[in-house]
Amino acid sequence: IDASKGVEAQTRKLFKVCAMRGIPIFTFINKMDRDANDTFDLLDEIEKELGMATCPVNWPIGSGKRFKGVYDRNKRAVMTFSDTQKGTREGHTDVLPIDEEDKLREFIGDEACDTLLEEIELIDGAAAEFDIDKVQSGKLSPVFFGSALTNFGVEMFLKYFLEMTTTPLARKADTGIINPTEREFSAFVFKIQANMNKAHRDRIAFMRICSGKFDAGMEVKHVQGGRVMRLSQPQQMMADERHIVSEAYAGDIIGVFDPGVFSIGDTICMPNETFMYEGIPTFAPEHFARVRQMDTMKRKQFVKGINQIAQEGAIQIFQEIGSGMEEIIVGVVGVLQFEVLKYRLENEYNVDIKLETLPYEHIRWIENKDEVDVMKLTGTSDMKRIQDLKGNPLLLFINSWSVGMVLERNEGLKLTEFGRN
Repeated sequence: IDASKGVEAQTRKLFKVCAMRGIPIFTFINKMDRDANDTFDLLDEIEKELGMATCPVNWPIGSGKRFKGVYDRNKRAVMTFSDTQKGTREGHTDVLPIDEEDKLREFIGDEACDTLLEEIELIDGAAAEFDIDKVQSGKLSPVFFGSALTNFGVEMFLKYFLEMTTTPLARKADTGIINPTEREFSAFVFKIQANMNKAHRDRIAFMRICSGKFDAGMEVKHVQGGRVMRLSQPQQMMADERHIVSEAYAGDIIGVFDPGVFSIGDTICMPNETFMYEGIPTFAPEHFARVRQMDTMKRKQFVKGINQIAQEGAIQIFQEIGSGMEEIIVGVVGVLQFEVLKYRLENEYNVDIKLETLPYEHIRWIENKDEVDVMKLTGTSDMKRIQDLKGNPLLLFINSWSVGMVLERNEGLKLTEFGRN
């Protein structure tokens, strides 16, 4: 979370998804090297947005040019901040016990020391007690402060995260709960990335191993594709480095060569089993544009490019009901994704497009689509009926109040803010 901006729109969406799935939330308040909002106000805002208590694990000493470091509540010591020249070199951190007040005043100054001691007294008395069970069940969020740009506080956060996080957990499937240690190999595709190596037009499917052990060359079943196969070129990556792996275990993430058969949300399991893991919620886009190809002779490249980028999850594609792929509506979470789409289509697929922004800001999936006729819904003047590439009907709105009005006018209609891969 940006210390000067607080909880932003995209963070709210992420909170909702985490709450839906009972995922623990660890909060890192970033950019403390810039002038920040009041620390107590930040915590109050997070609690209101999250709907859960927060527990500061460390506490900032000033912000901006007055940022001196953080106080580690567990170790009862101050970790001092030193300039890392925007993270280009490793900073030097001194550790000063909070009980050695004279040394502390000498290092951070009387004013900063007085403020820190007062705030420590306040948070020790008012903040929620740390409870690891509540953290792991998604009912309490540990909060950390630091500056990623200057590389201060990040290592501290990661060390605490490793202490507080769990071993791989069981995952919900349509046949029940799959235990990571008691079942044979299974995995879940959560990301697709095309053209990671532009020269080879490669496409990588990233999957998390949910149970058992993976061995290179073993036969597995792609459940959604209904076929038994071998996963080609299993690899793990760190930054721009990648290496082939021969084995991996529950909790590991591997990337495999994808000839175009995998999609986000797909399940991989042993050939003698058949089950599907619960899908990933899809973020509701907030910005929409009508997309047209400039050269109609390049329709094949346009369709291929737009579909591959959509399969990565970077954009969402919709069509007006009854129309084809000649003209589509693209939805994105942030407006910069439109520029990314245009750039990638031009550079990776040699296709020029024209983007026409649309005024819609709200989208809803029809939860009970089998029970209603979307064409007979009583809508509002700003409502538009569309469908995704799987034929699921959706509604677009310019104003948020129109969503409630459509629900009032159509008894029994159920709308949801999230789709599911």
